[in-house]
Amino acid sequence: MENIARKIIDEITRFNNVDINLMEVCGTHTMAIAKAGLRGLMPENIRLLSGPGCPVCVTPQETIDYAIALAQLRGVIITTFGDMVRVPGSASSLEMFSPKIVYSPLDALQIAQANPQENVIFIGVGFETTSPTVAATILSAEKNAVKNFYILPAFKCIPPALEFIAQNPQINVQGFILPGHVSTIIGSQPYEFLATKYHISGCITGFEPIDILGGIFSLVKQIAQKDARIDIGYRRVVSPEGNKKAQEILREVFEPCDALWRGIGMILQSGLALRPRYRKYDASRKFEVEVAKAREPAGCICGKVLLGLNIPPDCVLFGKACTPLSPIGPCMVSSEGSCAAYYKYGNYHLRRQKKAGRRQKKAERRQKKQKIDREKW
Repeated sequence: MENIARKIIDEITRFNNVDINLMEVCGTHTMAIAKAGLRGLMPENIRLLSGPGCPVCVTPQETIDYAIALAQLRGVIITTFGDMVRVPGSASSLEMFSPKIVYSPLDALQIAQANPQENVIFIGVGFETTSPTVAATILSAEKNAVKNFYILPAFKCIPPALEFIAQNPQINVQGFILPGHVSTIIGSQPYEFLATKYHISGCITGFEPIDILGGIFSLVKQIAQKDARIDIGYRRVVSPEGNKKAQEILREVFEPCDALWRGIGMILQSGLALRPRYRKYDASRKFEVEVAKAREPAGCICGKVLLGLNIPPDCVLFGKACTPLSPIGPCMVSSEGSCAAYYKYGNYHLRRQKKAGRRQKKAERRQKKQKIDREKW
């Protein structure tokens, strides 16, 4: 396996005549790249940037504050995936109010059925990978006439976020390492606009280092040959049309809506709202709570990190005030966040910059010595 990786890296290194910025969209890819040290193995003309593919990181602070307010209501049980518990709100986190951690929205529905006198709310955070399971849970609640089950919808969709990035002149990305999990549901077709409209390359990859390296090779080859397209490097799981049954369930329960992404802003048609028939399950329509306008923590640059404009060590809080044990921004608290990945596995960009700086200083000293020697001669 190591020999295969080395051969792929050698092939990637051949394309060294142009600067290339690639963005991995999925938070799982971010962690996998950091763990395998792939940034440090890339030639200096290729930069790997992290994108807005961590669902916890892009959940607006207002949503966290709203969930915390709901948790304080009498007769309410909050259920959530574990990675949401420690995300900082304006003044606290859900952790202070003992939410029930579940592994599936169906677990939350079972809690509602077991506690008919309580209102059970599931915090609906995730991308197209998660939302079909929530849609199926709502259909189950409807079938079984469960009256005390609700969701707080905060779902996001990946393709509109990619278009937002493609349109942004500040974000200089030539290719996307596209998410494997999301693409299992939606397929490759929803990404085609990247190649046809914006001439940006894309490759769907798996999560093993070999998968990711293969995706990077596909992208740099496309870019060097000026042949933008969407490749599938994860065909053992992903097809062009995706999972049609999951898409059907998703469309039955949800409809597209504009959505706020934390640190980024409003992205049109990038969220999912319950269709009129199922709005009775929307906690935001059932429960009235007041939430003050949220303000991002001073000094936190998670929004710029999520767009690939900065890397985590550019933040003055990184590794100092903001650590996994005392996270300030969402990119540090999430297990898929860029800051958590850099903190856990090391800052390969910074190491490479320091190494390049040392080489430059060494070259300057050598040139200075040669100049002195020539003058003496």
